[in-house]
Amino acid sequence: MTKAEHLDSVRSWVVWAASLGAYLIAVTQRTSFGVAGLEATDRFDATASILATFSVVQLVVYAGLQIPVGILVDRWGPRAMITGGAALMMVGQFLLAMADSVASGLVGRFFVGAGDAMTFVSVIRLLPIWFSGYRIPMLTQVTGMIGQLGQLLSLIPFVALLHLWSWTPAFLSLAALSMVGFALALVLVSNGPRTDEEPPARVKARTLLAEAWREPGTRLGFWTHFTTQFTTNVFLLTWGYPFLVSGQGISPAVASGLLSIFVVVAMVAGPLLGAAVARYPHRRSAIAFNIIGMIALTWLVVILWPGRAPIWMLVILIVCVASGGPASMIGFDFVRTFNPAHVIGTATGIVNVGGFLAALVTVYVVGWLLDIQQRAAGAGAELYSLDAFRWALSFQFVMMLGGIIGMVVTRNKARRAMALRGEYTPRSQRRQGNTPGNR
Repeated sequence: MTKAEHLDSVRSWVVWAASLGAYLIAVTQRTSFGVAGLEATDRFDATASILATFSVVQLVVYAGLQIPVGILVDRWGPRAMITGGAALMMVGQFLLAMADSVASGLVGRFFVGAGDAMTFVSVIRLLPIWFSGYRIPMLTQVTGMIGQLGQLLSLIPFVALLHLWSWTPAFLSLAALSMVGFALALVLVSNGPRTDEEPPARVKARTLLAEAWREPGTRLGFWTHFTTQFTTNVFLLTWGYPFLVSGQGISPAVASGLLSIFVVVAMVAGPLLGAAVARYPHRRSAIAFNIIGMIALTWLVVILWPGRAPIWMLVILIVCVASGGPASMIGFDFVRTFNPAHVIGTATGIVNVGGFLAALVTVYVVGWLLDIQQRAAGAGAELYSLDAFRWALSFQFVMMLGGIIGMVVTRNKARRAMALRGEYTPRSQRRQGNTPGNR
């Protein structure tokens, strides 16, 4: 290795580490409102539907900006998007800290969602610029894994500040944290030396979008992300904490401890899934289907459990739901292997819409179903009762079924396209021993 190559190698890790720090901070901003749900209900005198609206607004903005952000990443580079995202989140958390009405609070969450939307796609886009292909599946998982440590910042120090200092100082501390992410990106993140991979400026946004969407592998990544990740988002961003505290009767401290399991699972499952995807790329969808099945089964057991579920069952539920986060990264690996380099940002944005689109629909419908049941029960009925949660959270199965159908259809199309290129052999032909195997 020459001196120049060594310096580039060191620099690649510095750039990745800085972008990863910015993403970790973005996850902290994203998940902070989920653990403040009960306090938000009191501060804004909110019903379940209004509380859900805060997360829905954030998710609508996040999901709605993924494709534009992906296109802009391909056009402008990741550095500008990461720094811009940190600035927007800083503004959003400051506005939320000062908010004393639902309308002003929603404006704050709008800015947080917009800034958050600009971060992850940009960090993922940096990987093929600075690293060789064989490292990318593992680094993608590690990025997601370390980024989820941001949940710990919202679960432990932020919750402590919220209870100790109250609403405004706690959210101001999050605004200050976004300033750190801004500085990291501004000083240390670089768009990289491989500028030849960037498309010419004259390439239109709709051309990039059309090229990425035409690829069946992009759509397979979208539905994989849609189905694996949304239950994680629903649990973390809005309904997990109220379900555990009000529905299952668990103390806030124990509930925060249970939510921290998401981080542990991400740290353990992320590298394992990354290694499995790198070694068995033609089994990626099968891995995702198995994880979806575990999530569905454990939710079914908890929902049908007579009375409140025991702690050990809730731990199993959270472990399975948490595995959906690392599994959703499989969708981005489809992007890497099915798309040319100049549309990876755009295709990543398309895929990243999936889980958040499903989550925002589910978050809102769950809140709507909770409100309907309270009104049906009459005045004085408990808003977050266990039975109400059972019916409301069952809507997740509808979203899972839709996602599975989308995965099956697009997987078949992707395999047919690969077969035409000689990159995939149908199982029937493999059994006959006519070809050596698959990619």
